Amino acid sequence: MKKYIYFIIPFFIFSCKDGKSTRLENNQNSIPKIVEKESFINEKENIIIDRFSVPKGFKRENYNQKEFGYFLQNLQLKEFGTLVQYYNRKEKPINNVYNAVIDLPIGNKDLHQCADATMRLRADYLYQQKRYDEISFNFLSDGKPRYFLDFAKNDFSKENYWKYLEYVFSYANTASLKEQLNSVNYKNITIGDILIQKGNPFGHAVIVVDLAKNKNGDKIVLLAQSYMPAQELQILNNPLTDKNNPWYKVQEGKINTPEWSFTSEDWKTWD
Repeated sequence: MKKYIYFIIPFFIFSCKDGKSTRLENNQNSIPKIVEKESFINEKENIIIDRFSVPKGFKRENYNQKEFGYFLQNLQLKEFGTLVQYYNRKEKPINNVYNAVIDLPIGNKDLHQCADATMRLRADYLYQQKRYDEISFNFLSDGKPRYFLDFAKNDFSKENYWKYLEYVFSYANTASLKEQLNSVNYKNITIGDILIQKGNPFGHAVIVVDLAKNKNGDKIVLLAQSYMPAQELQILNNPLTDKNNPWYKVQEGKINTPEWSFTSEDWKTWD
């Protein structure tokens, strides 16, 4: 009897093992595979061109150091997860509006709002290049430009430059900037172009801080904004995509950003 048991047990053990292996394999085949969503945000990087990866098939344009595109792509960002600050140092919750904060001071007055921030980036670029004679913005009151050269009176210090900007912020807005800039077809937009609407009483503006294209000529962009009350520039999420993909496809029709809706008729260019 013992010998009989001795021969049966090994057979029983090996039979169970083979059956279990088969069942595991069948179960594994029936379990849905979890596909991780691709993230285009590199949390450890601190400039735009490094923080944000482009989707497969898209490629950024190459810019030299004197071009507006280079300036924008190389804007410094605050540490990932930092909250936007208002002019009074209170913090703006993320609320799926933004994913990054551009590391630029905005002063302590309620002036650095939406159109002001787009003008500020354009002016900062020209100031960095010492193209002082090209820095000018039209006032709402009369539609005429106010030139930095006239304001500076040969004082091109950072302190005087900021005084000029706050002077502009006080008397220019979305309405005056929309009238100042040239319209551009959405198919022809470039980095640095803006979406802008003038409203009653308020409008809004956002600026392209990065752009990429695929071989078919399709374009995607990153958009940045300030808002009301005055606040730091922020890179916007795209409410129509996963939060890990802030890129906007450039196309005809509505362009929904987290805090404003534009259309493809709202594109303006500095050129």
